[in-house]
Amino acid sequence: MEVDLENFFKGFSKLKLSQRYQRLLDAKAMDSEDVGFFKSGGIDSIELADHFIENSIGYFQLPIGVATNFRIDGVDYVIPMAVEETSIIAAASKTARWIREAGELTTEVIGNTIIGQIQIAQVQDFANLKKCVEQNEQKWIEELNREVAAGMVRRGGGVKSLFLRSIERPDGKLMAVLHVQLDPCDAMGANVINQVCEYLAHPLEEVSGETVTMKILSNLVDTRLTKAKIVLKDVDAKMGEAIEEASLFAELDPYRAATNNKGVLNGIDPILIATGNDWRAVEAGIHAFACREGRYQSITRWRYREGVLTGEFLAPLIVGTVGGVTSLHPAAKMAMKMMRIESASHLSRICAAVGLTQNLGALRALTTVGIIEGHMKLHIKNLAMGAGANDIESPILQKLLEQVLAAKKRISLSDATMALKKMRAVKENVQHQATSEI
Repeated sequence: MEVDLENFFKGFSKLKLSQRYQRLLDAKAMDSEDVGFFKSGGIDSIELADHFIENSIGYFQLPIGVATNFRIDGVDYVIPMAVEETSIIAAASKTARWIREAGELTTEVIGNTIIGQIQIAQVQDFANLKKCVEQNEQKWIEELNREVAAGMVRRGGGVKSLFLRSIERPDGKLMAVLHVQLDPCDAMGANVINQVCEYLAHPLEEVSGETVTMKILSNLVDTRLTKAKIVLKDVDAKMGEAIEEASLFAELDPYRAATNNKGVLNGIDPILIATGNDWRAVEAGIHAFACREGRYQSITRWRYREGVLTGEFLAPLIVGTVGGVTSLHPAAKMAMKMMRIESASHLSRICAAVGLTQNLGALRALTTVGIIEGHMKLHIKNLAMGAGANDIESPILQKLLEQVLAAKKRISLSDATMALKKMRAVKENVQHQATSEI
């Protein structure tokens, strides 16, 4: 961002809501119209919901906050995150500050095409089909780019190549799958790649004599991967080695890998939701990529050597910055503006950076204080609210619950409810005594 955010990050979590708005205004991350939008409660038009989905009846709102302290590829960012889970934004901001002070966070995108699939469930003559594809590939690509993907071509993208695969079926026959690779530029590209596959099915059948059975995009896009890397210096040996061991656990054991990757997505999904992107598609692609070697593995890797801790994230992260909800939803447009997003690749790099940062924060907590202490301290506010504490009772109850957590190393809603009952009983007793004395 153009504005130096060094001072913006200091004490942001301690500010009142009005002060946070002012700080965001000062940092030019928001303008007065954006602040007014959130103060008014967000979207209040049911008509807009009707444009997004069928049978709409209203909106389900998630809290949206900002993660601070992020410096990615040498640039400072305020990261909007829409999420319901306590501690995610706090953990991301805290860990980002550690990286900012003791290391660096860099990103890159490898490859630029997405994949569409045309399936022939039972291929009659694979050799002939392969020959047909090879002989017509260039002609088909030119036709597709002229008739279907012309808009993409004008922006520098379009269909780039075709690739034929064979898959053995359980009945001993062969299935054929034609991959269509397309550069979607700044769009997620789902609609155009589906249209390309639909269009190509007919000429493919015509020249090959085969019968096409399905035409659909793939969410496993191993032709366009996003990479993030964290390098931290002067890391305590005990901590560094513990984080490497935790990483090995997730790399080798699918049960741990699932939870590890969910933690990475704790950083990615809230950005996707805030920007109106399809987080289900991204998750599907990431989980499929995690199985690419025949078993489910971690999408992050951490290693420690002589005081230096290095972590990497690598996975498909296909997002869009034009079209759909991203262009229509006021909060999504605001989130994009807040991060000064320049392209789809830019957004995917930010998501990867925050995901890897979130992973580091979780591993640090797991290998030091434990996940419960760090998470539950922040969850105490929710417990106080869930127990029914009012605005006056809540701060007192939270302090009592912190004492319970420190003593028992665990805490629950029943603890909060019981503590609140005792508080109110003491208050009633004091009031009763005071009345009696009068």
